[in-house]
Amino acid sequence: MNDIITVRNLNKKFRSRKWGNTQALNGLSFSVKPGQIIGVLGPNGAGKTTMLKSLLGLTRYDGEVEICGLSPRKKPKEILKHVCFIADVAILPKWLSAGQAIEFVDAIHPKFNRRKAQMFLEKTQIKSKQVIGKLSRGMIVQLHLALIMAIDVDVLVLDEPTLGLDILYRKQLYDALLHDYYNQQRTIIIATHQIDEIENILTDVMIINQGQLVLYHSVEDLDNVYSLITAKPNQAEALCGMHPLYHYKDLKGEHFLFKGKSPLELEAYGTCKRASISDIYLAEIRSTPHESMAETC
Repeated sequence: MNDIITVRNLNKKFRSRKWGNTQALNGLSFSVKPGQIIGVLGPNGAGKTTMLKSLLGLTRYDGEVEICGLSPRKKPKEILKHVCFIADVAILPKWLSAGQAIEFVDAIHPKFNRRKAQMFLEKTQIKSKQVIGKLSRGMIVQLHLALIMAIDVDVLVLDEPTLGLDILYRKQLYDALLHDYYNQQRTIIIATHQIDEIENILTDVMIINQGQLVLYHSVEDLDNVYSLITAKPNQAEALCGMHPLYHYKDLKGEHFLFKGKSPLELEAYGTCKRASISDIYLAEIRSTPHESMAETC
């Protein structure tokens, strides 16, 4: 299966008279195949949004990027036929009604399915005559998602789509993505801090920190790379001596995350279980060189 996205040596530097040069992206290289749902994780300022904007042709960059065989730098208008984007702030004209928004997109986008948009909207509390300026933030996101999901494109990019939404709206959004939009030919890229809420829908996870690619794995393969163990009494010191990637304590005991060690190597020292993406994210971010939060035994 051919790659739908290819990125080679992606670099982005911001120049400021006041602050000097900032290396926002530093040599990112990766590829994406159709059907992947990728969670893009990283702390604030890690470079997630800059990377997404580079993929969409919304910012200048150095390196090579291709989406559906097209360069966002050379063919920015053509890219929009294959990609849809929802930013962390869903901006829609406040004076339009929900129905007028559907009519507008139907008139300008050749791949828009009006019937599908109306079907998505019927699953919400939004009425066709309601003015966007009167809707709650959650409803605006639902409307925006209904418009986007009704466009037949190859790649959907979401940058913090649930920012500021309560847990009910967040769950509804991800359920709609998985059950009403996704298929094996479409790729979804989600940049978010809500790691636990998207773990069950991801096929792959990408971690970016300080402009660099820290990790890019299929979720299925993570179990072959990381092992989490809760220490038996009097075994914590021995596990510390085995150089865990991450170590923390809670009311249930002391926990150690290892990279590259199998559960068979560790089971004599405690109880092994599957490491969550949150565990792996914290471990990888805290082990990054120069990271002030670094934690060791």
